[in-house]
Amino acid sequence: MPVLTLAESLTPSQELTALRRQLIEHPIYAAIDQRRSLTIFMREHVFAVWDFMSLLKRLQREMTCVAVPWLPPVDAELSRFILEIVLGEEADEDGLGGYASHFELYHQAMEELGADTGPIDNYLAELQRGVPWPTALENAALLRSTRAFVEYSLSLATTGAPHEVAAAFFYGREDIIPEMFRRMVETLKQEGAEVARLRHYLQRHIELDGDQHGPLAERLVQCLCADDPARLAAAEQTACAALRRRIALWDGILVAIQTPLTQ
Repeated sequence: MPVLTLAESLTPSQELTALRRQLIEHPIYAAIDQRRSLTIFMREHVFAVWDFMSLLKRLQREMTCVAVPWLPPVDAELSRFILEIVLGEEADEDGLGGYASHFELYHQAMEELGADTGPIDNYLAELQRGVPWPTALENAALLRSTRAFVEYSLSLATTGAPHEVAAAFFYGREDIIPEMFRRMVETLKQEGAEVARLRHYLQRHIELDGDQHGPLAERLVQCLCADDPARLAAAEQTACAALRRRIALWDGILVAIQTPLTQ
């Protein structure tokens, strides 16, 4: 009889719980203990901040009408769920009396800290020139693990079933982000490395995802699955896959942080 690995021996629900715990307890949070490690983290993590919006926009396209001529949404309640999340993510209070997307807040935090925005800026510039995203991603100067994470997210956003996209959006993002960012805030406080824009970005995600967006996204998954066993199973498998990719992303960044600078 073959020996099963831990993941293979667990039911999907057990695996989801185990992966979530593994992500929350990942050693990367403790490793972000100085400016160099934080800037390396942000250089790569900004791609996850960016690709989050593609998952959200796919759900907006599914749950609301963004075409002309306009047609009423199939489900007004789900439409409202998505639009509330879009409002918070795409035009949130910027802490300075204005509004900005969460991506813009993060980019501002990178600039304030002196993190390298070149990779994400060049990548977005290629997209704006009409370069297909797979080609632009292949050309981007980023870690292999970061590229794999974004590739999975965008592939899911473009070809996944709505309940699968919603599962990745909730379990891989909205559900886990408050806990992850609380760990980061604690580490930054201990090391005295607080930065105003980054602190605002992290705090807004902790507040919005924990109190508002998370519960809305969870209800969205439940509504889209509609107690259908096949959809529930597919959603759970997608959720596990999303968490595994996030763990791999963290693993890759941790190796980069721990790699000594060459002389």
